[in-house]
Amino acid sequence: MAHKKGFYEKYIKRPQDMLCAGAAILVLSPVMAVTAVLVRVKLGSPVLFRQVRPGRDGKPFTMYKFRSMTDARDENGEFLPDEERLPPFGQKLRSTSLDELPELFNILKGDMSVVGPRPLLMRYLPRYNARQARRNEVRPGFTGLAQVNGRNAITWEEKFEWDVRYVDSVSFLGDWSIILQTVKTVLSHEGISSGTSVTMEEFMGTPEPEKTD
Repeated sequence: MAHKKGFYEKYIKRPQDMLCAGAAILVLSPVMAVTAVLVRVKLGSPVLFRQVRPGRDGKPFTMYKFRSMTDARDENGEFLPDEERLPPFGQKLRSTSLDELPELFNILKGDMSVVGPRPLLMRYLPRYNARQARRNEVRPGFTGLAQVNGRNAITWEEKFEWDVRYVDSVSFLGDWSIILQTVKTVLSHEGISSGTSVTMEEFMGTPEPEKTD
């Protein structure tokens, strides 16, 4: 079933996003300034991490975050595993979600929404099945239904089910419920890591179910 925009999504969601992001930037600008200085002192330059991610309909955009990892490499010049490049300071940034604050500017630009499926990696696009690809029918979000229902502690398949459920039920009350739940999730540091990784394992695609006679 293709995504159909309701009144809220057509006329209210985008202006609301701009208002919320602008207000958050104004209020949190001292926090962002201090965070930027600490990142520069503890992790070096650049302060911002930039990466191309897929937006609505898979259209690429550059997402901004505060840097949380070092550039440590092995003898072959390859980056070390995430757990070896993520120092305690970077872990603190992630656990408090302070590293995500520059995404507020992506929201102002129209790349992202306050609420929606999280923007993942461009290389994942061809790995989605038809249902999972529906997460790209809306703008990616600063937070989303999957983030308040397990974050990185649930499987990729569970994440994508939450994302598709969101696509099919975008609403004013639903968005504000997710925003309020996000505050609780961040304060309680829930679901920051998966069971086997400091972030989340690479998504390699969902195996097709075996056919039976």
